[in-house]
Amino acid sequence: MSESDAVNASRRKFVTATAAAVGAVMGTVVGVPALGYLASPALEAGGTDAWVPLGKLDSFPVAVPTPFSFTRSRVNGWDKSTRSYTVYVLRDEAGVKVLSSRCTHLSCQVTWQADQNAFTCPCHDAKFGAQGEVLHGPPPKPLDTYETKIEDGTLLIRVVEA
Repeated sequence: MSESDAVNASRRKFVTATAAAVGAVMGTVVGVPALGYLASPALEAGGTDAWVPLGKLDSFPVAVPTPFSFTRSRVNGWDKSTRSYTVYVLRDEAGVKVLSSRCTHLSCQVTWQADQNAFTCPCHDAKFGAQGEVLHGPPPKPLDTYETKIEDGTLLIRVVEA
């Protein structure tokens, strides 16, 4: 190999190494922020909670479990989803209580049956009392309750989504 061939080979190696280094730096400068942008929605905290107004407390009758339905939207990363809720508002002399309409056994929707004075679950014939206590069937615990507060005569419940 002549001296000029050796110099040319050395130059080729230098140019190749320099081009690779410059390409790596450019790829890093452009790639890292792009990956951060694409991954950031998935890394954000997923759980949210909010106080949801159900209406004026006076609009709910005393001693009658009253159903109330509402929908919440949630953005999780690039996905927007909605979830519908139905709750039962129980108002009496002692105050107000809001029960979930989901059976604690398999999350089937319970309904208030005034003639039986109970919430009934269609899935396994479970029954809950007017305060949400288990009367019959396989549910392991009473109906879930929501934290409540009253502001300016409006009933609000705290909805926590995981």
